[in-house]
Amino acid sequence: MSAASINKIGKSTVPRTAISTSDEHTITVRGEDLCRDLIGRIGFTEYFSLLVTGQRPSPGDVKVLDATLVAIADHGMVPSVQAARMTYAAAPDALQGAVAAGILGCGSVILGASETAGRFFKEIDEQAADGDLLGAASEAVKRWRAAGKTIPGYGHSLHKERDPRVAALFQVAKDAGTSLRFVQIAEAVEAAIPDIVGKDLKLNVSAAIPAVLLGTNFPLVGLRGVPILARAAGLIAHLCEEAVNPSGFALSFQATRELVYEGPAPRTGEPA
Repeated sequence: MSAASINKIGKSTVPRTAISTSDEHTITVRGEDLCRDLIGRIGFTEYFSLLVTGQRPSPGDVKVLDATLVAIADHGMVPSVQAARMTYAAAPDALQGAVAAGILGCGSVILGASETAGRFFKEIDEQAADGDLLGAASEAVKRWRAAGKTIPGYGHSLHKERDPRVAALFQVAKDAGTSLRFVQIAEAVEAAIPDIVGKDLKLNVSAAIPAVLLGTNFPLVGLRGVPILARAAGLIAHLCEEAVNPSGFALSFQATRELVYEGPAPRTGEPA
């Protein structure tokens, strides 16, 4: 077997990146000198956008991205936080493992719904070239329901009316002067849902995030990364608290206390 064919998947045999490089004297990130141009001169949200897109975002883009990160960083003792706290209780020497335990729960139901909602909105955007957003939204909801899919980003176990973060994010986008095209699409979906689904499901933050970010320079492919990055910050806060005010074993105790065993009872009498 030739060296070129070893571990080759796809056409490229040479690892490539346009993100960063370094030599003895400099570190270059997206074409800029890290120490001269970026450290102390750029905020983390702007830097995150630069890393992802390769371009400096506009001030409005930064405001919207920053708002989404703030909105999703923490929301109480949600499953990802419980997983992280319980992991830290078992392995307090491995903060990184506890953070990873929380992040690994970023799937289609928790946190990852923003990416799914973004793809759903993009589908509607492409089909609404004639300007009929409500019609395109209604058809999309019907297709997803016929395929057995839930509509991502609508309905919330706690916030039965609109998730309060939705209005806050929409206002930031409006004030920042970024495109509101996908905000309009998100609201068209909300208006279409009751007649098709039979429930009045309101927008939640997982739909609001792509609705505002798709009106900026942030790419669809990176949408899931936004709640991952934001939640990492929240998890670190919870783990710092866990270190001095533990709840991990209490969570485990409460789960055990409430557990209902539904398996067979042990056999009585002498062993066979």
